[in-house]
Amino acid sequence: MIKKTIEDQNLLRHLDEIPEDGRQVVLLADGQIRLTGLGGTTMVNQMRANFNLGMLETYILGQAYIAAGLMASSVKGNDRIQLNVECGGPIGGIYVESWACGAVRGFIKNNPISVERPLESKDLSLLYGPGFISVTKLLEGSRTPFTGQTMMQYGDLARDLALYYNESEQTPTMFSLGVNFDKQGRVNGAGGLFLQALPGCSDDVLDKLQEKSTKLPSLAKALAGGISVLDYITANFADFGIQDLGPEPLGFSCPCTRDHFRTFLSQLPQDEKEGIINDGKFPLELECLNCGTKYSFTEAEIKALFGHKDKE
Repeated sequence: MIKKTIEDQNLLRHLDEIPEDGRQVVLLADGQIRLTGLGGTTMVNQMRANFNLGMLETYILGQAYIAAGLMASSVKGNDRIQLNVECGGPIGGIYVESWACGAVRGFIKNNPISVERPLESKDLSLLYGPGFISVTKLLEGSRTPFTGQTMMQYGDLARDLALYYNESEQTPTMFSLGVNFDKQGRVNGAGGLFLQALPGCSDDVLDKLQEKSTKLPSLAKALAGGISVLDYITANFADFGIQDLGPEPLGFSCPCTRDHFRTFLSQLPQDEKEGIINDGKFPLELECLNCGTKYSFTEAEIKALFGHKDKE
């Protein structure tokens, strides 16, 4: 993966001034609730740069990155989670993959998103349209992945993911996903919360958390102001009793390399190799869907890779 340079010096200074990206996992109410908080401002800005996204696309894909990063806190080792949104609206679909180690990658199908007029609110239901959310867990040592699916009912990723966990895993769940922009359209704060009831959680605790959720200040705005995820959690959930399980890393990362694409090209059928040579469109540029990295191959490289010899 090649990270594109973020050129905006004001944004770079802001990113240096706020806490580093990461996840913070805590237990609440004597271990009845597991809460993961995530700060991902740098991650979302790097994602935006790599894919050259506008504000709307950044907002939507940024939410999905935050969600996937949060969900991957529930797995370990080399396990990973895939979040797939298939929808009939202008968004087209979203695919994001996140590892337990904190690496997140993925793409939005339609970039740019075709809209007739600027949005007047944060209601994205018409942009999603009818659709399904699928969550796949790929666990190390398991031969088959586990996939669950639910129909989108709200056109709101946070609410629809909570519905997925409630229906597919019978686990009371709450998500909060936020991407905050300044007046110049920069992402100055991005983060989210993932709360899940653990076995034995009382209805009283769930009711109190439900009430609390309606009064929570924006985490994304708090992050933009330089507040850390742990400080935010401490300030807003202290009355539940907090057991800090420690921080975890997070970042926009993809394992793709130029060598991977070189291997892919070398394994193409012979007729496709000949077609590439005959088209004569060089340098040949291949793009990784999951991170936006472009790898370029010269005519000489391709001919050598394909074992092609020019006719005398």
